Amino acid sequence: MRCEVDPYDDLPDVRDGLNKKERIVLYVLNQTQKELGGRNVPTTMLYGRVVEYIDMSVAEFQSILQRLIGTKIDR
Repeated sequence: MRCEVDPYDDLPDVRDGLNKKERIVLYVLNQTQKELGGRNVPTTMLYGRVVEYIDMSVAEFQSILQRLIGTKIDR
């Protein structure tokens, strides 16, 4: 099955400036935090759940997290 790529997926939404992938990361983070009773979500757990929704490399995921939290993640 071939997955069609929407050329507009990377464009930020005018309402909040988030693109589709950023919105998915935030949605999954929120859902996972609720499941864990408000505790912090490990990055590996978050990545595993995000890739269930959308195909994304680890580097791209980390880049999105860096933009969303406003800091650089050390490895």
